Amino acid sequence: MAGERTKLTVTAREHTGSKDTRRLRREGLIPGVLYGRGKPVAFTVPERELRRALTGSAGLHSILDVEVDGAEKTHASILKEYQLDVIRGTITHVDLQEVRLDRTINASVTVHLHGGEDAPGVREGGVLSQPLREVNVEALPLEVPEHIDLDVSRMGIGDTLRIVDVHVPEGVKLLDDPETVVATVTAPTRVVEPEEELEGAEGEEAAEGEAPAEGEAEAPAEPEAAGETTEE
Repeated sequence: MAGERTKLTVTAREHTGSKDTRRLRREGLIPGVLYGRGKPVAFTVPERELRRALTGSAGLHSILDVEVDGAEKTHASILKEYQLDVIRGTITHVDLQEVRLDRTINASVTVHLHGGEDAPGVREGGVLSQPLREVNVEALPLEVPEHIDLDVSRMGIGDTLRIVDVHVPEGVKLLDDPETVVATVTAPTRVVEPEEELEGAEGEEAAEGEAPAEGEAEAPAEPEAAGETTEE
């Protein structure tokens, strides 16, 4: 939920070379950088602790109270960016951004569609699709929602829902173009089987090359009456 805060204790690091970061990852430590109003702070954090902090009910929008080297001062921060191992899917680097809780921030929030199975258009065989899966919002750090729900249970075939149709909590402002399409229900596409296409093509060829019926042969052209004379 919005407003969740999680304590995260990190350790400052002096070396930032690639050799050192590989060693840290082998030891289960994730390198990162905390950006704030002062000089950026390079740090390491145990992978399990970072995972715990980012898998709460607020997900990636959790407010992290970052404590460096056990100091009493904490830095209210948000996840700015992270990198993943393309094979293992684990986080390999993380950037945190210190924020002021009394100032709005911009964030990307996932849109969840619900009620699709009850939509009249889907029941009639239509296809529900979601061209836009995330929207950009502006809100106070503690008010950024984990996700936004969009009810599609009343959509019929041919209906479209846009950002203007998305409802957000009080204090949250949508930043994208209101006419951007979020969800649609389109008519099912009829697939023509190869056999049907073949039969249709054969029928057309037969019609074009059809021979005249018996007794309906074309009459030969009459010869020209060249040199024809008449008796008086």
